[in-house]
Amino acid sequence: MNARLRRCAIAAATTALAVSLAACGSAKEAGDKGKEGDGAKEGAKGDDITVGLLLPENQTARYEKFDKPLIEKKVGELTGGKAKVVYANAKQDASLQTQQVDTMITNKVDVLILDAVDSKAIAGGVKKAKEAGIPVVAYDRLAEGPIDAYTSFDNEEVGRVQGKALLDALGDKAKTGQIVMMNGSVTDPNAALYKKGAHSVLHGKVTIGREFDTKEWKPENANSNMESAITTLGKDKIVGVYSANDGMAGGIITALKAAGVTALPPVTGQDAELAAVQRIVAGEQYQSVYKPYSGEADAAAEMAVALAQGKDVKAVARQTADSPTTKGVPAVLVPVVSLTKDNIKDTVIKDGIYALTEICTPKYRAACDKLGLK
Repeated sequence: MNARLRRCAIAAATTALAVSLAACGSAKEAGDKGKEGDGAKEGAKGDDITVGLLLPENQTARYEKFDKPLIEKKVGELTGGKAKVVYANAKQDASLQTQQVDTMITNKVDVLILDAVDSKAIAGGVKKAKEAGIPVVAYDRLAEGPIDAYTSFDNEEVGRVQGKALLDALGDKAKTGQIVMMNGSVTDPNAALYKKGAHSVLHGKVTIGREFDTKEWKPENANSNMESAITTLGKDKIVGVYSANDGMAGGIITALKAAGVTALPPVTGQDAELAAVQRIVAGEQYQSVYKPYSGEADAAAEMAVALAQGKDVKAVARQTADSPTTKGVPAVLVPVVSLTKDNIKDTVIKDGIYALTEICTPKYRAACDKLGLK
């Protein structure tokens, strides 16, 4: 080979090597961006995905009775039955939920639907999921950390609905006595929103004799708080009780009865639990908030499947929400309904949440008849 041909061959080989090295560099950079960016996985996923579902507790009836089966059903519908939902309940234990997140990461789920026990405590787990390329949908409570999407109800509106119902029930009595406010747990960001909404309606229109933030939302803690309020204020001075949910309302009503209160003051609630609906029928609880769980569950499933498949979640989530750590989270906020004895038939019965026979057991049959629930 002459000198000219040797020079051409060397130049060609050098060029090929440079192109090869550049291609390797581009591939590495692309891979690094995938890891450091928005948690996108390699390649688009089909319907054969695994969805991790983490719910916070099992004392409130809604999670096991409604949320879990509704989410499982919708995920199945969206994926032709090919997706798998892996479920764990934290039983109100924030440390356990953090471990459950770690387990989901180890098992390489494709997406997480997370209802946080403690919105701040779970932030580290959310970050770890993100670093592992697993997007996270915050469900019902807006967890902190790099959340990809969020669905819940309009939680300030929940508080406003409760506050308005209490004022409606009190009428002229609003100025004659004091009310007790039984708020939820400080570890639940929704509790602060319920409280804010309720205060916006009640402020200046009632006298708040005692107010509590109830540890872990537990009915027994609400019961103890109510006993304290009765001792401090006097059972005859309490004209109404704002209760942030139905479980606590049950504990409150038990405390009032134990104190010898026969004409129970109006008590609010939330979640439309079966026991609460029956108390409403019997005239023991005035109101609850009916939250159409199917709307919330469907939104969570749709966003989770979209994220797992690498699709744009904003096609589903047309609103946004801000947490203390993340702004502009794509969100779906579902409207709520005030539930009283007047609309039981048009809400929880009509929507198939409860059958008439579930509500109107022999103990409540006469009360149901009086309300026309037949």
